[in-house]
Amino acid sequence: MNPSTRTKHLSIAALALLLLVATIPGCGSGGHTAVIVAGSTSVQPYAEVLAEEFAILHPTYEVDIQGGGSSAGVTAAETGTADIGMSSRHLNEKEQGMWAVEIAKDGLAIIIHPSNPVADLTLDQIRGIYAGDIVNWRLLGGPDARIHLISREEGSGTRSAFEDLVMEKISITPKAIVQDSNGAVWQLVSGDPLSIGFISMGLVDESVKAIMLDGVTCSVENVLNGSYGLSRPFLFVCKDEPEGHAKEFIDYTLSDEGQRLLSHEGLIPGAG
Repeated sequence: MNPSTRTKHLSIAALALLLLVATIPGCGSGGHTAVIVAGSTSVQPYAEVLAEEFAILHPTYEVDIQGGGSSAGVTAAETGTADIGMSSRHLNEKEQGMWAVEIAKDGLAIIIHPSNPVADLTLDQIRGIYAGDIVNWRLLGGPDARIHLISREEGSGTRSAFEDLVMEKISITPKAIVQDSNGAVWQLVSGDPLSIGFISMGLVDESVKAIMLDGVTCSVENVLNGSYGLSRPFLFVCKDEPEGHAKEFIDYTLSDEGQRLLSHEGLIPGAG
């Protein structure tokens, strides 16, 4: 091997080693320590807000927020793939041995396009829509047109909460258009006057309309006083009692500042 070739090979090896070191938590020139938080796409945007503010206070920590769904997040925490799992549903019987804390509550909003004249539905009507029994808006006081039904995917905490709170063990029709995030549901409904979907209350804006449920407005106040029945917990989940940097991030989330941030983003604080 001539000297130039040997030098080239050594340079490539050195670069590969440098890249490897840079990806190891706590290594590299920045000295960052990574905390991996994974799971519910409903909790994800709020966790990202918390992580941004947490990074200002702890510039040597890197909080890596990933999606994947509530079930995937709980599994990731249980197997150690993630330090913290995010769930937008209660833990099921098989998961009860894990450590969990409620970081906030969220209202589940039933959304339609703002141009749709329908303003109020009963729980039975919503169940009928998602069971596939009610297929035309005319039956609900809307236009004479087929309802475009949008749902979340299996394993989603949002879907699990909707099934528990609304469907009463009745299956969601397979004719529903399935989306993999609240943001995707919001986007479809905001662009389709004949659609209906369900998302986190904190994501509702002027692009969609949250309908009333049995005459009760979807609002923080009505979730707190119990008159609006569609609400769910947002959880951080760990395999065991959290320690170290994971505990510091959870403590920050439950602090007055962390709860203020969640409240500002439309969630209902005061849990923990």
